[in-house]
Amino acid sequence: MLNLLKVKQEICDIGQRIYNRGYAAANDGNISFRISEKEVVCTPTQICKGFMKPDDLCIVDMEGKQLAGKRPRTSEVLLHLAIMKARPEVKSVVHCHPPYATAFGVAREPVPTCILPEADIFIGDVPITKYAIPGGQDFADTILPFIHQANVIILANHGTVSFGETVEKAFWWTEILDSYCRILMLAKDLGRVHQITGEEARDLIKLKEKWGKTDPRSSLQNCDLCANDVFRDSWKDSGVGHYAFQPSSCSDDSVGANIVDPDPAAHAMGETPEVEALVKAITDRVMDALKKQ
Repeated sequence: MLNLLKVKQEICDIGQRIYNRGYAAANDGNISFRISEKEVVCTPTQICKGFMKPDDLCIVDMEGKQLAGKRPRTSEVLLHLAIMKARPEVKSVVHCHPPYATAFGVAREPVPTCILPEADIFIGDVPITKYAIPGGQDFADTILPFIHQANVIILANHGTVSFGETVEKAFWWTEILDSYCRILMLAKDLGRVHQITGEEARDLIKLKEKWGKTDPRSSLQNCDLCANDVFRDSWKDSGVGHYAFQPSSCSDDSVGANIVDPDPAAHAMGETPEVEALVKAITDRVMDALKKQ
């Protein structure tokens, strides 16, 4: 039999971990757990997730109507309910603003795959939604195109949402994603990011499937396997594209060995080979003019 107090305490504990990790400033973020077919416990609005008590939490129905709780329910509960309706096996949803993963959503940069085994096995290719103002049904619906192919989703210019059978596991996916995004940024600062080969990536997917977890990349081959191709059809609507991390090219059955940015400082400043050529041409003309004076 479900212990409601235990569920509420777990939500509070995860809220404290989210706050301590810097994933939710001030009153950011929200957490939920489905306690029956028609009822969901969720965090209230306008409360710091690091200092919640079980009595602070609310209960809503599957349409978002508040049934219990001294505080008003979170305004973003419709996002949680949309996930639970589409995936009835999901019991818990965690939404917060982990800084490194959120940065990819702000940049609209797909998170590279085929780099870190843990990330490939546990989260795989991560979708990025199109932007919508938080709180309404339009915002909640932005996750629907991806809900059956992912357990963590980046919300454009907003944060992340992850889900699972417990509050702990729902939070894990966000924690793995943000740690991975941080590693990617640190590696890129060093100058280059190496990918594993296509054959090695397929071995990881086989291992994942052996553990009973499906991966939408399992039907992809060669370069497509590591080129963020699973959700590419959604990029036009969401403004997603490769800007900071260019996918590797390959001419045989294995994925290119690395993603190299020869001049990350220039890239960060928005410089491209075309811009550099133009700057050089202008500089040469100025120098020629000065010599003639």
